[in-house]
Amino acid sequence: MKLTGAEIFVESLKKEGVQHIFGYPGGVVLPIFDALYNQKDIKVILPRHEQGAVHMADGYARSTGKVGVALATSGPGATNTVTGLATAFMDSIPIVVFTGQVPTPMIGVDAFQEADIVGITRPCTKYNYLVKNVNDLAYIIKEAFYIASKGRPGPVLIDLPRDVIASKTDFYYPPTVSLRSYNPNYIGNRWQIKKAAEAIKKAKHPVIYAGGGCILSNASEELKELAELTDIPVTLTLMGLGAFPGEHNLFLGMLGMHGTYTANMAIHNSDMIIAIGARFDDRVTGRVKDFAPNAKIIHIDIDPTSIRKSVHVDIPIVGDVKLVLIDLIKELKALTETNEVIDEARKQWKKLITQWKKEHPLTYEYSKDVIKPQFVVEKIYELTKGEAIISTEVGQNQMWAAQFYKFNKPRHWLSSGGLGTMGYGFPAALGAKVANPDKLVITIAGDGSIQMNIQELATAVVEQLDVKVAILNNCCLGMVRQWQELFYGERYSSSLLCEIPDFVKVAEAYGAVGLRAVKPSEVEPVIKEALKIKRPVFMDFKVDMFEKVYPMVPAGAAINEMILPEKKEKKEKLKAIK
Repeated sequence: MKLTGAEIFVESLKKEGVQHIFGYPGGVVLPIFDALYNQKDIKVILPRHEQGAVHMADGYARSTGKVGVALATSGPGATNTVTGLATAFMDSIPIVVFTGQVPTPMIGVDAFQEADIVGITRPCTKYNYLVKNVNDLAYIIKEAFYIASKGRPGPVLIDLPRDVIASKTDFYYPPTVSLRSYNPNYIGNRWQIKKAAEAIKKAKHPVIYAGGGCILSNASEELKELAELTDIPVTLTLMGLGAFPGEHNLFLGMLGMHGTYTANMAIHNSDMIIAIGARFDDRVTGRVKDFAPNAKIIHIDIDPTSIRKSVHVDIPIVGDVKLVLIDLIKELKALTETNEVIDEARKQWKKLITQWKKEHPLTYEYSKDVIKPQFVVEKIYELTKGEAIISTEVGQNQMWAAQFYKFNKPRHWLSSGGLGTMGYGFPAALGAKVANPDKLVITIAGDGSIQMNIQELATAVVEQLDVKVAILNNCCLGMVRQWQELFYGERYSSSLLCEIPDFVKVAEAYGAVGLRAVKPSEVEPVIKEALKIKRPVFMDFKVDMFEKVYPMVPAGAAINEMILPEKKEKKEKLKAIK
């Protein structure tokens, strides 16, 4: 039986095991939505904006490891997906996004709602396709899922012209894909692995620096085994949180611009960095020429282009993180000889790290009168016992969540790292809730960033996704205000939001629940009440607008050149607000 392109689309996704699509309809893709209408195997989640759809697919993928799927129409529907694609691209998240396109004879003639989405998204997708013949559709979909999920993951876009969707052909879905031009290397070079093991044994001040690649590779257990076997402390990137238990005694905390004092000092003073599934982002390295000046670097990554892109690497190992770590652990176990000089140096290294932890812990000044945002995050951690899936928006809220919520499991932390996308957290949480209906999902947001995609509250209510949103409401664009205070002479240009809107009323208008806390004593009762309610909840916490994220590495500084909190910081009130 011949099938239309729309029907082939549906059948192909079934073959890939897709159970949910986040899609917004429009004229060109109506045949696809019609084909999905009576489907029992695939559920369509209707967002209220195409950007929200892609972020939902992204959150779905991050929380499960599966490929997320989004669908949008042509023209503005397609261009609205770009921010979501760029977000997934920067963080290596496997999603496939389908967009509608005008009929192939009309491409290039400025037809109604035509946009060159293939050209537009080429820089922010792992690969993209314009399907010109219905006979190619099934194979292209198979390829897209393969490319999105294999090697270093990433987003793939498929553009579907209206005539391809309507045309008919025999349906055949290939069982496998063979791409001569794309064959990721999964097995690390055994000589390089042996060399790395020997170097690790000789290191006096080693540090493991792990990133999101450990989560994408499902290598958390291997990372923990490596750290415990070698007794080497571990620091994680923002994207790597959860890859190593946050409560483990070897954990130093996050490193980088808003990393812990201990993590940054350990990296700066190390003589060996074992980089695992991380890319030496500028927020991690600070001033590159002064990054870890005395350290030899081992770098394990599936993507060869990430190695030596930013910093010099002494022992590069290209391969899947999980498989390389398994082989590295075997090599280390085979090296049984001891060295008293090295052992003593390692003891002194651990003492120094313990001293840093004691002298400069993550901290803040608690107040009985005003809610501190860090206190809210700590209470969420305490009351959820660290079991919730946490998504964040971007800015101060994101950093406080990363610092004060201890992530002990992978895939429980969803945050836009590379692109820093305001508006990501809430729709990503909805995608995670769709994928994990029995898990508690909480978004930690700012009052600025939550408004970027606040319309997705309608999706939460209609789909009965009881996601909880903790808004750290400081009446400003917090991170912008912090930079303006520290580096721009307290000239608060366009960063004050003036307590608008009333988030409790907004929640109620959408049919959700709104709660508010204005005093520290109200924080715990509000969180407890929200957790009891089996509906979407906005928790509006009126927090101290003068609170800043510390430590902080200023732009252009080395990571050991941190601004630390003053014990008695003067807080001049902002007369401009009034």
